[in-house]
Amino acid sequence: MTIDVHGHLSPPESLRRYPMPRSLGDADAMIETKLAAGVDLTIIGSPVGGGAMVPLPGVDNYAQTEEELARFHDWLGDLVARHPDHLRAYVYVNPFGGDAHLAAVRARLADDGFAGLIANSSVAGRYLDHPDAADFFALAAETGAPVLLHAPAAPAAGTGLADLMAVEQLGRFADVTIGLACCVLGGWLERHPRLRLIGQGAGGALALLAEKLDRAWSPEHWQRDRGPRPGPATPPLPRPPSAYLHRLWVDTATPSAAAVELALRVFGPDKVLYGTDSPPLPGGSVTEGLRLVDGLGIPETDRQAVREGNARALFGARLPPPAPAPSRA
Repeated sequence: MTIDVHGHLSPPESLRRYPMPRSLGDADAMIETKLAAGVDLTIIGSPVGGGAMVPLPGVDNYAQTEEELARFHDWLGDLVARHPDHLRAYVYVNPFGGDAHLAAVRARLADDGFAGLIANSSVAGRYLDHPDAADFFALAAETGAPVLLHAPAAPAAGTGLADLMAVEQLGRFADVTIGLACCVLGGWLERHPRLRLIGQGAGGALALLAEKLDRAWSPEHWQRDRGPRPGPATPPLPRPPSAYLHRLWVDTATPSAAAVELALRVFGPDKVLYGTDSPPLPGGSVTEGLRLVDGLGIPETDRQAVREGNARALFGARLPPPAPAPSRA
């Protein structure tokens, strides 16, 4: 069995209102394509709720009302209920959404079919090291719900990029990198031992930056010169930031085998999850992703962990049980 922890589907209302790939509206085709490739279960969600992933003038994804989000989650829950063996879903959450929003998120997490949370790596230009995200992280830790940190439609790291493809392939990649780093530097993993964060796309470039994180935590050039350190102080951590990287999960939704190999080494073979970002990426990305995982020079036990075991360990009873092995006559 293979579990895909990173897929998307959008409701008919969003497909009518906003430009987006039509594949996001065809759950049956997604399931059939993945089953044909050997992927049995997909955890789906939307990083914009019922909004638009393409930045559009006058469209503010963070201005969705609780009623609008409730309709979106009702649709998502109904979709999972129609395909209980092949789908689970993420609850969309705005980390800065306030008490009423977080209460609605908590209630939705109790519904059958919802396996975790999906949140943006930056929100309207703010990263999640901001103190206003404290209640969100406390909720995620208390419930034990895994959080897929996904780049937003308009990433803070994409500021100044005019071309949509540059935003999509570069700005969002950089946003996940910085967003995860801010979660570490902000002390959320230190404060919440039960916090479970998943970085999309192998965690961006974070696996390359362990030493840079430690320099951000302890800047030798400022200490040596004894000059005043500019900017707001980073919350103190008792250990170097690199010591927290093994607490993060990442998915394989990247075309780079080198990125996945580095993720296995830095985060650990028990922290890498098979993911495709399909839809919207076409069905071919599913087989390409499986070939990437199968081509890694790792033990077969680690390969099976990436394909299924790590997701089961992370999401636990929120996932349907594996199908029983066929009996031998």
